[in-house]
Parts: sequence; C-alpha cells; structure tokens
Amino acid sequence: MSAAYSYPQPSGRQSSETSRRVVGGLQVLGILVGLMWISEVLDTALGHRLDAYGIEARDMDGLVGIVTAPFLHLGFGHLISNTIPLVTLGIFIAIGGAYRLLMVTAGVALISGIGTWLTSPSFTVTIGASGLVFGYATYLIVRGIFNRKLGQLAIGVGVILVWGGALLGGLLPQDGISFQGHLFGAIGGILVAWLLASRDRKQKTPAQGPTYYS
Repeated sequence: MSAAYSYPQPSGRQSSETSRRVVGGLQVLGILVGLMWISEVLDTALGHRLDAYGIEARDMDGLVGIVTAPFLHLGFGHLISNTIPLVTLGIFIAIGGAYRLLMVTAGVALISGIGTWLTSPSFTVTIGASGLVFGYATYLIVRGIFNRKLGQLAIGVGVILVWGGALLGGLLPQDGISFQGHLFGAIGGILVAWLLASRDRKQKTPAQGPTYYS
C-alpha cells in the first residue's frame, strides 16, 4: 500500500498576487487623480470653458456630466480640497485591487450623477469629485457591516471619527455647494458596498485544502 502525502499551497504565490492587486489598485487611483489635475490645468488654460461639461440639471446634454463632472473643478483650491480626502479614502479601497476601485468609483459616480441631474435646481451645472469623496467614505463605513469583517469595521469607525463632521455638514444645503451630489454620492457608496458584498458571498468558495497524492 502506498502512503499518502500532502503539502500546503506556497505562500509566496499568494503574497505576490496580493502585491500585484494592491499595486494595480493604487495605479488606478493615481490615474484618476492625475486626470483630474490634467483636466484642471487644461480648463485653466482654456479660460474655464470645460466647466460647461458638468451635470446640467434635467438637460439631456447635461447627462454627459455624469462622466465628466468628477474630473472638473472650480479652480485649484476646489481640486485640492477634494484630492486630499479622495486619495486618503481611495487608498483603503485601492488595496482591494483595481477592479474593486473601478467598480466603487463607477457605481458612486453613476448614482451621484443621476441623482444630481434629477434633483438639482434648474439651469445649474454641478462639477467636482466631492460626490466620489462622499461615496468612498460611506462605502468604507458600511462595507464591514455587510462583509462582517472586524478590520473593515475598524476602518469604518476611523472614517467616522476623522470625516464624520464634514460628511454631515456636507449634506446640509449651502449656497454654491451641491448637497445633492454629496447626498447621492453617499447613497451610492452604501449601495455599491451592499452589491459587492452580495457578489463576494456568492462567489466565495471553500479555501483550497492540501493536495494529496499516493
């Protein structure tokens, strides 16, 4: 009778895959932020003509702003104020890989954009990445609840402690600030977290055990 042997999966391969996933996510985050800065440089050079391509409320031509608005800002001060929290929050999402960051970004931008287009005052144009910021924040706050992971819950608590006041303040109506973009961005982050958690549970498979041969 021959003996049966087993050996564990090499940990080096898993570590390499994790590193590639993290690097890929950070590269995508860098590209997104880089496009925002390039857009603002071009917009300034063109006399802020690109700002017209934001989300124009209930105007069919304004629907293009759902895609373009997050990359347009009202000057570099506005851009900097969005870049800092976007990068800070985005890093925690990017750790999950490029695909996850893109899914969160696309989902939040779509929900925030449509909600802004539907509910903003007539003849207004909305620009800026703050909808993404609010979506990233709420995604990080609630994903640990949906995934039931202590580490993610801890990150969510940290986001509340650092950004909670600003998030609540941004949901209040203020002149010249689109609370609609903030509100629907926050809703988008919650919905995307729920959808991705549901997808992850369906795709989850038992961890691969030892390989046997005899």
